Amino acid sequence: MGKVADRYFLIDPWEVREEGFDPAHAQVSESIFSLGNEYMGVRGYFEEGYSGKSLQGSYINGIYERRALPKSGYRGMLPYTEFMVNTVDFLYTRIRCNGAALDLCTSAVSEFTRTLSLRTGILTRSFVWQADEHTRLRLSFERFLSMARPDTAGQRITFTALTGAAALSVEAGLDFSRPHCSSDDNFWTVYEKKSGALCAAAGVTRGTGQKVRALALFSGMEAGAPREEEKLAAAVFEKTLRSGETAALTRIAVVTAAKDAQGERTFPMRCRAAGDAIGSLGYDALRAAHAQWWADRWRLSDITIEGDDEIQQGIRYCVFQLHQTLHTADHSAIIGAKGLTGESYNGNTFWDTEVFCLPFYLFNNPAAARSILQFRYDTLPQARERARALDCRGAFYPVATISGTECCDLWQHASLQLQASTGVVYGLWCYAELTGDAAFLYEKGAEILVEVSRMLSSRGDWADGEYGFYGVMGPDEFQMMVHNNAYTNFMAKETFLYALGVLREMETACPDLRAALVKKTGLQDGELAAWSEMAAHMRIPCDPETGLFEQHEGFFRLPHLDVDQIPVEDFPLYSHWSYERIYRNDMLKQPDVLMFMLLHGQKFTLRQLAVNYDYYEPRCIHESSLSPSVHSILASRLGRGKEAYELFRFAARLDLDNYNRNTDEGLHITSIAGSWLNIVYGFAGLSFDGGELALSPAIPDGWQGYSFRLLHQGHTLSVGVTRQAVTLCADAPVTLTVYGRRVGVGETPLSIPSEAGERA
Repeated sequence: MGKVADRYFLIDPWEVREEGFDPAHAQVSESIFSLGNEYMGVRGYFEEGYSGKSLQGSYINGIYERRALPKSGYRGMLPYTEFMVNTVDFLYTRIRCNGAALDLCTSAVSEFTRTLSLRTGILTRSFVWQADEHTRLRLSFERFLSMARPDTAGQRITFTALTGAAALSVEAGLDFSRPHCSSDDNFWTVYEKKSGALCAAAGVTRGTGQKVRALALFSGMEAGAPREEEKLAAAVFEKTLRSGETAALTRIAVVTAAKDAQGERTFPMRCRAAGDAIGSLGYDALRAAHAQWWADRWRLSDITIEGDDEIQQGIRYCVFQLHQTLHTADHSAIIGAKGLTGESYNGNTFWDTEVFCLPFYLFNNPAAARSILQFRYDTLPQARERARALDCRGAFYPVATISGTECCDLWQHASLQLQASTGVVYGLWCYAELTGDAAFLYEKGAEILVEVSRMLSSRGDWADGEYGFYGVMGPDEFQMMVHNNAYTNFMAKETFLYALGVLREMETACPDLRAALVKKTGLQDGELAAWSEMAAHMRIPCDPETGLFEQHEGFFRLPHLDVDQIPVEDFPLYSHWSYERIYRNDMLKQPDVLMFMLLHGQKFTLRQLAVNYDYYEPRCIHESSLSPSVHSILASRLGRGKEAYELFRFAARLDLDNYNRNTDEGLHITSIAGSWLNIVYGFAGLSFDGGELALSPAIPDGWQGYSFRLLHQGHTLSVGVTRQAVTLCADAPVTLTVYGRRVGVGETPLSIPSEAGERA
């Protein structure tokens, strides 16, 4: 694979800890120590300011700007793109002691520690500052973004004079002036400022006209002179400490946003409500409610691993970040590729959200899972518009988006990749099968199925009696403008079949809804017949003797490149190789054929899987963060325990150990979701067909055991795996298959002899 860990953070099952500050890792640490609560997110930057390399980002989900793209004479090119914009710094602080300014890039500090508690979601930092020849101070910082009240954040800074007298001056408030780092521009017009113990600032984005208003209430130190600039509202707090004395400044921040027309109508009312409430919130009460939220969530979502603290830390960090990314089921909040941890990928949600992220929420927070699909239903009009721009009928879902419009400014991705549309359909299938929510499927999902099927029927074509797709790009993304990509064609076939099946169900289950759907969409019987023919004659390149799928027509004839010979210094390849160089060989960015064999694993034998795995795995460079978890799950299914574990280790610690040398840009949220899949779908062997769960657990060498819980159709299923037994219990009777045998599980723990060793 050619990639190695850059180990920096200490190993602890419930914490991520940094001891001693290394400026070379400063921006990576900012990503790792990011906090979020779906509504807003803040990178782990130093709130007191830092003159070294930094990406000081604070973001609100759904607040974005537009950038015009060069006008093209070609049809289907985008007129503009949209990106998540850096918003108000609600932690803005500047600290001086005896006239000296604190800046960890230049100040003399020692005993530096920074700790993110995964158990409580609270970030702390402490160090000793030699402010001058006579004065040493210990500073302790604490921050959290409330999970119980998502518009609210808390911050406390504690000052202790260790030696000498410390004349403190702390400037703190709200700052809209920071540039958006990726464009080096500021997109805010500030129209309200108020300074003092209660600061207020409100701004509107230049292009999209979205509004944000922030309040910050301070306590613990007396507010002095106000401090205002064009986009800054702050106050100066002063305190003199004698040796041994301590003082603390506490902040509660409340941020209100108007993201759309409906939000604009309620914005004044919500701003008034925030102002009325902020004085009664109380820092300690907010902190306790936030920690309690995490305690309650861990009771369901924790994954325990016995015998491997490194992976225990990695998987808990992944689960922690997934809950930070989405948990309130507000469908206006998307899952960006970097979540709310950085500006790379423009804060867009990508085609892989339904494929990688949705399963975690299906088994941990079904309401949040539904919100992912609700977003796709709400943005169906934009998908229809995009289809028309590409000379298709139906709906063509965007590869990358914030508002529902296509935001990927690379035409080869935006116009050639069909997997966003088939991924939405796959997500619908998973959601309906696992939750039994037929109402959502029939009332909303069926319309998506019709429109995506229409797009596929107009995007493909017939040749030599077979139906296929020409001029496409599959998930691999290192092969462009290819014909009959196996993933594209296979997923299109499954989309047609699922749409036809749901429409047949509706004939008897809800004929009135079906009639309304036909009327709304203008669906014709001839379309259904055409989709059936297309599915029956779909071209999926495959050697009938070996069962080896060809990724696309001509792939087997490409020059071979030994990916293990690529120097680690060349990663990421997009930054070190010319763009066209990556297309000239059989190197894979990420799994393509193996991807559809994972998503529809029940349709393939282990022999078919082994043949394709052995061919494609050595060709994969894992340039995509999605790749290691897919390979690990499939290796586990093939009984290749050592290989599965090594790939899982890479996936679970991808960001913590900066394997791809780009954690500084933000976290890889879909890869993080893939790590959860690794445990549940990989080592535990979870699969489902027709809504009934099946397990076939294995256990990596070195582990004594592992356990997890799943929410399934409103009930909790607990799974524990050791080398001796698989232990199951549920809070209501459930039937599932374990090692190929159907068993009934209830409140009394059921122990089944483990066959884990046979697959390890």
